[in-house]
Amino acid sequence: MIQRIENLLKHIEDFSSDNIAKIEEFRVRMMGKKGEITTLFEDFKIITPDEKRAVGQKINALKNAATEKIAALKEFVENSDLAARECDDYTRPANCEPAGTRHPISLVRSQIIDIFSRIGFAVADGPEIEDDFHVFTALNFPPEHPARDMQDTFFIEKNPDILLRTHTSSIQVRVMQTQKPPIRVVCPGRVFRNEAISYRAHCIFHQVEGLYIDENVNFADLKQTIKYFASELFGEKTQIRLRPSYFPFTEPSAEVDVSCNLCAGKGCNVCKYTGWLEIMGAGMVDPNVLEMCGIDSQKYSGFAFGMGVERITMLKYGVKDLRLYFENDLRFLEQFKAIY
Repeated sequence: MIQRIENLLKHIEDFSSDNIAKIEEFRVRMMGKKGEITTLFEDFKIITPDEKRAVGQKINALKNAATEKIAALKEFVENSDLAARECDDYTRPANCEPAGTRHPISLVRSQIIDIFSRIGFAVADGPEIEDDFHVFTALNFPPEHPARDMQDTFFIEKNPDILLRTHTSSIQVRVMQTQKPPIRVVCPGRVFRNEAISYRAHCIFHQVEGLYIDENVNFADLKQTIKYFASELFGEKTQIRLRPSYFPFTEPSAEVDVSCNLCAGKGCNVCKYTGWLEIMGAGMVDPNVLEMCGIDSQKYSGFAFGMGVERITMLKYGVKDLRLYFENDLRFLEQFKAIY
């Protein structure tokens, strides 16, 4: 039986074919119900006990050799067929997978962060589910301020102390509590407000807020920082103007406008024929906010600013309906393929 096994092993080693039908015929002849190897296992029952161990090992080795040879031949034929199918027409255009796109909000947010990182601003992050202190109290919001009402803010299970943050200023509070001046950070993130959804408003949107605290920081530093940002994002010829405003956490406060980049300040329907577009609110950090966060307002001063990323994106790319950002319409998203 040993000689028979060795003859079959040599036959398996010598066998070769690139025809899948012949390979299958060989498999049946070797390992089918009436195949050569199957017959060996039947004959194995009648050999003497002294021979069983040696013969059993050789039969198993023979079976493994046959299995591996058949698998290798089949794989070779399948790969050859695939290569032939793919290469039979060298003039055929390549079958390239379509490239994905980055969301316009992600694109603009990255651009904003990159601009401020060039002048030394680090990126800070914080939780979206916040408490009243970090969202309102530490930012000098009075108890009767309308932002604390349920019609303006999403509270968690009607708990008056736990809510979805309405601005990323809460991140600034956490930074001021844990870091010593000088502080220079931008705080990007998603925020939530209880507003009706329309082409110009949504209950979810994104902000990037900035904070700079150090000795002798003044309003001129704020203006120059915003001027640099606007020029980098909208173009070198962009002009800015600051209009007096009010925010609980800054004093003095201002609304910041940029010259309309669509009409070069001449007036169009986007800027409502004023030549200006509002992009952010800004101001000097109120001393009460500094003291609430454990910073000496007699020694340090600072400025803060905040902008809506959706608003900036609308101005930069001429998007007229804010709802497009949330609908995942490929016809809209594919327009940003060439932007990185």
